Amino acid sequence: QNNSNLNTTLFLCLMCVSASVPQFTNSPTMIVMVGLPARGKTYISKKLTRYLNWIGVPTKVFNVGQYRRDATRAYNSYEFFRPDNDEAMKIRKACAIAALKDVCDYFTREPGQVAVFDATNTTPERRDVIHSFAKANGYKVFFVESICDDPEIIAENIKQVKLSSPDYVGCDKDEAVADFLKRIECYKMTYVPLDDDKDRNLSYIKIFNVGSRYLVNRVQDHIQSRIVYYLMNIHVTPRSIYLCRHGESELNLVGRIGGDSGLSPRGSKFASALGAYMRSQQISDLKVWTSHMKRTIQTAEALGVPYEQWKALNEIDAGVCEEMTYEEIQENYPEEFALRDQDKYRYRYPKGESYEDLVQRLEPVIMELERQENVLVICHQAVMRCLLAYFLDNSANELPYLRCPLHTVLKLTPVAYGCKIESVFLNIEAVNTHRDKPINVDVDRDTEEALETVPEHI
Repeated sequence: QNNSNLNTTLFLCLMCVSASVPQFTNSPTMIVMVGLPARGKTYISKKLTRYLNWIGVPTKVFNVGQYRRDATRAYNSYEFFRPDNDEAMKIRKACAIAALKDVCDYFTREPGQVAVFDATNTTPERRDVIHSFAKANGYKVFFVESICDDPEIIAENIKQVKLSSPDYVGCDKDEAVADFLKRIECYKMTYVPLDDDKDRNLSYIKIFNVGSRYLVNRVQDHIQSRIVYYLMNIHVTPRSIYLCRHGESELNLVGRIGGDSGLSPRGSKFASALGAYMRSQQISDLKVWTSHMKRTIQTAEALGVPYEQWKALNEIDAGVCEEMTYEEIQENYPEEFALRDQDKYRYRYPKGESYEDLVQRLEPVIMELERQENVLVICHQAVMRCLLAYFLDNSANELPYLRCPLHTVLKLTPVAYGCKIESVFLNIEAVNTHRDKPINVDVDRDTEEALETVPEHI
């Protein structure tokens, strides 16, 4: 009875919050995580959020565990999570209320489109409250349940993630593991998974043992369809992704953008050095991808291994500006040059592409990178920026200015909630092709101001 009253109170509080919320023409979506601790929910939440933001869907994670830590400001042993600990239960439900209120604020005060509600949500009662809250506010709901009964996977997750959690700062590792296992047992007492019959009207995906099997039910729209497709492609196998640009090209030497020129003499030296570096990594199952352009293919051929060509990896199409120098663009298209500086991510070259277009073109590449293990991608400056922004969670404003120098390999190693990056310069000099955003981006600026950040070239 007490539990029922608390749930009623929670729902009424949220109804008060939602009373002034307008209805959305395109309903926002709440992604609601479900599952016991150490099942990878936060990993999935962060990875999914990074992907959705990268493809241009504003998304934010609301981690209820962090609300609980902020509310208690103290070490919470497993006893805090006992279902019969009434005082702790009140705190935890208050934290859920706070998180849901913030979801409401996110959808009304910010251009939010998707909110990921990251919590255990292990009881039907808690899920009903969240679903009722979403329905009252005009939000769509998609549940993501992670189910895992493989003790090795659970143990590895505890080791890699939970022991570094703020909950166990300064604790003895063995004691922390013992406490966390008891916490899991506390949740098991009341855990009721989504039921294929009782919950058949809900939209959800069940992920079994980090991707060995999936069950999908009632996908409502395009966003949910993309979420399902993404979640069915990610994996947690240890691997590394190597990103680099082609070797220096003949057009790089003279400062011309785009085109399809071959490698310069230094570019050929880099290709040989790249082969030696990759052999030193001793990866027996390495896959190599290139674009359809001559300079990436020539770079890959020096490795002496099979490679796969992707048209999606071709450099950004500069349209009427292909094979022009920045000086020539300023002379012939000064207004276009300024407009690109004003919003480099969304600006589209006349008869060409924008970085925003490029991200959409590269989505299949990201999906396949998530499916694969060790891959070397030999690509181009704009393409490498887009791929790097996905792995490092860079914003649309940051993406077009990421530094991706020639003759440098970036080794990306996915870790628990992010990506470790190692930059390796292969000691072959090359021209600088990076151009920072100039201070003056006005259309009526003079030529000197427009060209102030153009790199030197022959």
